[in-house]
Amino acid sequence: MHRRRRTAFLLTAALVTAAPLLTACGSDAHPGAAAVVGDDRITVSQLENRVNEVRTAQRAATTGEAQYEQAIAKSGGLTRDTLHGMVLDRVLHRAADDAGVTVTRKEIQEARTGLEQQAGGAKALEVSWLQQYGVPPERLDDNLRVQIEAQKLASALGTDTSQPAFWKALSEASKKLDVDLNPRYGSWDVEKSSRVDAKLPWVRDVTAAASQKTA
Repeated sequence: MHRRRRTAFLLTAALVTAAPLLTACGSDAHPGAAAVVGDDRITVSQLENRVNEVRTAQRAATTGEAQYEQAIAKSGGLTRDTLHGMVLDRVLHRAADDAGVTVTRKEIQEARTGLEQQAGGAKALEVSWLQQYGVPPERLDDNLRVQIEAQKLASALGTDTSQPAFWKALSEASKKLDVDLNPRYGSWDVEKSSRVDAKLPWVRDVTAAASQKTA
C-alpha cells in the first residue's frame, strides 16, 4: 500500500504495508454496474446518486460559487472514493456477519451523541463529517455503523484494524463475495489501494465518544 494512502482507516495512524490482496480485476460482464459484490449489484446510477448526495450537501453548506468550487476541488476523486467505500462497506459487513458481529441502533445513537457533544451539536457534527470525510448528513448514521462494525469485528478477532488478522478477515470475505469492479473505476486491490485517491470516511475512532456518553 502506498504510504500516503495508509490513512484509509482513520482508526489508526497508519496501516500495515503488507495488507493482503482482497479481490480480482474488473470486467464488462455486468453492463450498467459500477461494481458487483456477491449478489449485490452497485449500479452506476446508485453510485451517481451517492455522489450527488455529497455535492448537494456541499452546496448547502457553502456560501457562494467560489466556496462551492473549493469544496469540489478538495474532493476531486469523489466518485472513485465513494465506490471504494460502498464496496468496502459490503466486504466488512460480510466479514462481520461471518464472525457473528452485529451493531445495534443503540450503539450507533450512543456513538453519535458522544460525537455531537464533542463537536458542539448535531449540526456542527454534520458539517464536520461532510468537510473532513465527505459524508452527507443523511449518511452519517450509516457511516457510524460501519465504524462500529469494524471495531467490533477487530475485537472479536482479538486484534485491531491495523493488524494483518483484521485484513485477513476482509480478504476472506472479499474472496467469498467475488468483488468485480467496472474497469472504468479501476481494479479492487487493497494491497495497492489503486482506487484510494483521498482519505475515506470509512472508519473513524468513535469508541472514546461512546464511552463518554455511557460513563
